[in-house]
Amino acid sequence: MSDFRLRRPLAAMALAFPLAVVGANAFAQDNLLRVEMVEATDEPILVDFQLSGTIEAKDSIELGFKQSGRVIEVLVDEGDYVQPGQALARLESVQQDQALQVARASLAAARASAEQATQASDRAKALLARGVGTRAARDAAVQAESEANGALESAESNLDQAQRAVEDTVLRAPQEVVITARDIAPGQIVGAAQPAFSMATLDGLEAVFEAADHPRLDDALGSDVRLTTLDIDRPPMSGKVTEISPLVDPDNGTVTLRVAIEGARSDTALLGAAIRGNVDIAVDRGISVPWTALMRQGDGAAVWIVDKDNTVSLTPVTINNFVDGMVLLSDGIQPGQIVVGAGSQLLYPGRQVQKAEVLP
Repeated sequence: MSDFRLRRPLAAMALAFPLAVVGANAFAQDNLLRVEMVEATDEPILVDFQLSGTIEAKDSIELGFKQSGRVIEVLVDEGDYVQPGQALARLESVQQDQALQVARASLAAARASAEQATQASDRAKALLARGVGTRAARDAAVQAESEANGALESAESNLDQAQRAVEDTVLRAPQEVVITARDIAPGQIVGAAQPAFSMATLDGLEAVFEAADHPRLDDALGSDVRLTTLDIDRPPMSGKVTEISPLVDPDNGTVTLRVAIEGARSDTALLGAAIRGNVDIAVDRGISVPWTALMRQGDGAAVWIVDKDNTVSLTPVTINNFVDGMVLLSDGIQPGQIVVGAGSQLLYPGRQVQKAEVLP
């Protein structure tokens, strides 16, 4: 009876021992410090390059009359949208109309002469075929027909020129455009090819900037640009850098940079408007970690590295640059290493940590 009483507590202790070990392990696991674990990544170091400029049409046209004369009518004004072939202005056409009438009369006379010469040539050929004519008469008639036909062709050419001269007294739009400037007025004498209108095509807008020269400015080609109008109230726009001048302007030391504005047609309210642009230019690369990972070690910076067994060690690093919410390092760690972000202030070398799923 006494043996039974002695064995019972021993059996209870044997059963309780493994439960105690399991409970201790669970307790230790539950007491591991939960921290934010972040993988270090290789990222470009971007500089926000600020630009200021104006909005222009992608393509602009200066249009003038092909001949000189006095302006008698101007049919459009600045801001008007015009269609292909639409009349814009007219010159006085008295001389051209008279020349056209003369050319038409000359053509009618030349046509009549050519018909008569053809009939005479046919008669001479027929007489020679019947043996009652001479070769000399036939040859003369053929020569007269050839000269009459030449005169007819010249008269037709003169008529074409006279008609074009009359047509050229009317200035017409070459395509669908918007008038941006008018440089003529009724009564004004204009010369051939003198600009009468400035116009913008409707296939898009671009922002033109005079940017300060920068050694990495060429890297901006094709980059996205954030655009904001300065003197008119318009929603923010975006575009891409399409052209960077290879030469520096010797007068002001700037480089011309063009940005195609996305989804924008020519709008007279935007043409000439002042605009600000922001473009990110990659100037270097660095190892990106959250700013919460940054610690101090002596006079330098350091971060906590998480080893394979989830213990931490403090590693000195070199700071390259700061960006929003991140620190870019140039030395000390490699991409792919795990660093501690939030919670790093509670660590000491060798402490074990576990990843926090959701940090407060």
